[in-house]
Amino acid sequence: MLALLLEKEEFHLKKYLTVNLTIMGKIKVTKVKSDIKRTSTQKRTLESLGLRKMNQSVVHDNTPSILGMVSKVQHLVSVEEMN
Repeated sequence: MLALLLEKEEFHLKKYLTVNLTIMGKIKVTKVKSDIKRTSTQKRTLESLGLRKMNQSVVHDNTPSILGMVSKVQHLVSVEEMN
């Protein structure tokens, strides 16, 4: 009984993840301000987003982890939603 319940939960989780990944769009993040005199965590967040130079843009999936990183450095970047 427990194994059947676990299989059912695993199926629903896989279905949820695949549906949400196909629904999620893309966002374009552009570095518009310098990271000079910023905290080390903000500098590392910009690097983990792939932003190293001024006016550099990268495209990421619209996932909660990426949105969390963008919100931490929202004063240094601009964000556009892509179709």
